[in-house]
Formats: sequence, C-alpha cells, structure tokens
Amino acid sequence: MTRKTSSNMVRNISILSGNSHPSLALSICNYLSISPSERILCKFSSGESRCEIQDSVRGKDVYIIQSFGVGEDPNYKVNDYLMEVCIMIAACKGGSARRVTAVLPLFPYSRQPDLAFSKAGAPLRGDKGLVVDGEGKAGSGKAGAYTFESVPVTPHPNIARTAGLGSKGLDMTDVVGRVTNSNNNTGGVGYRGGTPSGIQTPPLQLITYGTGNNNNTFPPPSPGQFTTHDYENPSLMLSLHPPKPNYKQWMAQSGSLVADLLTCSGADRILTCDLHEQTYQGFFDMPVDNLHARPFLCKYISQHILPTTNSVTIISPDAGGAKRATAIADVLNLPFALIHKERRHPKFIPGKNSAKATMMLVGEVKGRTCLLIDDLVDTGNTITRAAKLLKREGAERVVAVVTHGVFSGDALERIESSALDKVVVTNTIDQTAHLRRCGKVEVLDVSGVFGEAVRRVHFGESLAGLFEGGGML
Repeated sequence: MTRKTSSNMVRNISILSGNSHPSLALSICNYLSISPSERILCKFSSGESRCEIQDSVRGKDVYIIQSFGVGEDPNYKVNDYLMEVCIMIAACKGGSARRVTAVLPLFPYSRQPDLAFSKAGAPLRGDKGLVVDGEGKAGSGKAGAYTFESVPVTPHPNIARTAGLGSKGLDMTDVVGRVTNSNNNTGGVGYRGGTPSGIQTPPLQLITYGTGNNNNTFPPPSPGQFTTHDYENPSLMLSLHPPKPNYKQWMAQSGSLVADLLTCSGADRILTCDLHEQTYQGFFDMPVDNLHARPFLCKYISQHILPTTNSVTIISPDAGGAKRATAIADVLNLPFALIHKERRHPKFIPGKNSAKATMMLVGEVKGRTCLLIDDLVDTGNTITRAAKLLKREGAERVVAVVTHGVFSGDALERIESSALDKVVVTNTIDQTAHLRRCGKVEVLDVSGVFGEAVRRVHFGESLAGLFEGGGML
C-alpha cells in the first residue's frame, strides 16, 4: 500500500503504544512518517499500573494502540492491558487532548456473550412448580416452562414487576411495598397480610424475632432498618430467593462492561478489526470503526494459494463463521463447504455427563486444497479437529487463514502435531514468540491497513474506501 502522508499531517497527531504490541505501533508510525510519543508505562511492585505521558498532547489527535493477546512477558495479562489503555486514555484527556482514539486490533472480551445460557440449551430454567406464560406472568402456561429473561429486578414499590425473577405466585412489588415488621422493639412475628384491594397473596414463611434455637430466628430489627435494597431483611430474602436448582438469575455482562470502562475513561472513538460479534458496536455511544481483514486475506489467497493449485475450497469450521467464509468464497469465485458441529446426548444430565460434539462435513473436498476461514484461533481445538475431519474426507492440503492468532495454552503444540499444513494469521497480536515455537505459523503484516485508517480518521475521510473497489488490496 502506497503511503499518502505529508509533513502537514503530523502537526496535531500523537501515537502512543501500550505494552502489548509495541512493534505494531512502531510500524504504524513508520507508515505515517512520524515518531511515537514518549511515555512511561510499567508496574509498581504491588502490581498496580503506572502511566506517565512525557510528551505534550494538548490539542492533539491522540491514538493509543493496544492489542489483547498472550504476550512474551508472563507478568502481563489481558486484564493488565485493559487497565493500561484505560489509564492512558484518562491521562490524555487530563492532558487536554483534543480527541482520543483507542486502536484495539483485537478487542477484549468480545467473545463472551451477554445472554444467560446453560449446556442444556435454555438460558434460564424454572423449577417444576413455577408456571410461566410467554410474558413471564405466573399463573398460566405450562409447569416447568423456560423463561429467557436475564435482567435482574430493582426492588421498589413504584417500579413495575420485572418478569423472570418472581417466585411461585408472588408479586415482587407487593412484597417490597407491604413487608411490615411487627413488634420491632420486642419479640414478635413479622408477616405480610392481604392487599388493600382484598386480594389475598400467598403467605410468607413466618420469621420469629428474638432468641432461640430455631433456624428461622433472627435478632429483632431496628426501626427503619430495612430498605427496598437491603439484603439483611430476612422476610424479604426468604420470599424473593427460595432455592431453585439449576436456575441462573443473573449473567455477568462483561462485553457491555468493557464498553462502559472505555467510555468512562474518556475515549472518543474505537478502531478495531474483525469483531467476533458485529453487534458489539451497539454497546458504545461513540463511533466504532470495525476494519475487515477480508480484502487483505483475499489478496494473500489470490497471490500465494491460487497460483499453486486450481482446486481450492473455502471451509467454515463452524456454522457461526459461514457468512465470513462465504464472503471470501464469493469474492474469489471459489466453492464453499461447511463443517457443522452438533452436541448430542440421549440423556443429558447437567453436571453428571457431557454432550459430545459431532462434526459433520457439508460439501465435497476430496483431492482439493481446503482453506479454513475464521476470525480467531485461541486454543486451536476447532481448527485442528476440522483439519482432521477434512483429511479423513480426502482433502489434499489444509491451510487455516485466521485474522487473530491468540494461541493460548498448548495451542501451538496442538497445531504442530495436527493435520494442518499451515496457519496464516495477521500481526494484530504480537507473534514473535509464537513463530519460535511453531514452524507452521505464517504472519501477515496489517500495520499499513491500520496506518491508513488512522490517516483517514485524522483527516476526516471515509473508511469505506479501504474496502470498496479493492482499496485495501
């Protein structure tokens, strides 16, 4: 790619690098014909991150480059890199930077879903006695039905009941609004009676205040002790949280949490590459530019794979990546095949047995060169098992073409001993140590793509030109 920089563009731009991939930041600076800004980024002996920006960023357009992978330094993990970039963004905003753009080639926590799930296949499961209809209301539907709500309720008398968190025939707003404590100053019984409208609600378990050996005995509460959010209220807790086996009420939403962290740190824009989930951009209230490596990978295939053989088939290792693989197959006018993975078990019992995955090939690969297309390789289980299946079905050669090569754990050893002939990845993650450990890994440099994207963002140009008409090729 031809450089389109000039001496005028470096006037108000500053490039800062994290500790995850400094060589990529240096290559981007070389593309832009500028020098990276000086900073101190290290750890205290206690493990806390220290950041000091040594160059002035006042009024400048700042780009902070930080990737998230398994680096050479064992003392740095993904969470350390995330904290580094948040601190650097806050430091630049505190230094009166005009705009701060976080350049994150591999976005962290983008593979963890925000929806509750279970191995049995349903996100949430109620107990056998709970009767829930399609709107989450008790009293209709079938017993033991599944409910898919995963948003926790906020207890408050004036807030409508949230479906999915109620107990058997229990209205949460009634519980919070009318839980009373009788005889607060002396031993007594706290209970809930009927509603003012005359509708009788299910009785709660009686709670005895005072002393004794009863398991339901609690010390007498003080006047005004309980609030609508107070988990020390025993009558409220027993009514709202009866034991429900295999019922998952809350799901950690790590994806939206990372988006909130970057937003609160002061980032004005996010620049990333091949998000695992395109919908991840909806977590942000700022512009998110998701660069696609598809044109870059198509260029590699057309220049290095197609000249050596005429029988090439594009393979998706799972159903989720079918759209990504078919896009490359359509551009190169190549046939497409799919590996479908199912988990079947005649009698699946959570916690006692596991459903084994069955991989099935849909398409013809006999005597052909197969290109496995995916966005990320982590442990390598999926692509190595797919390569084994393809070789068993008669494939002559199997090459994996992946955007992000994380290679965590023993992934490189697994790939080295697998049926894969080659694994082609980009340098969105530092691959220096990986190249020394595995001879099957080949790395493509994408620093020019990110450098051109930074230049276009700085000048206010459209990024669509990178992908239209082979702009990245």
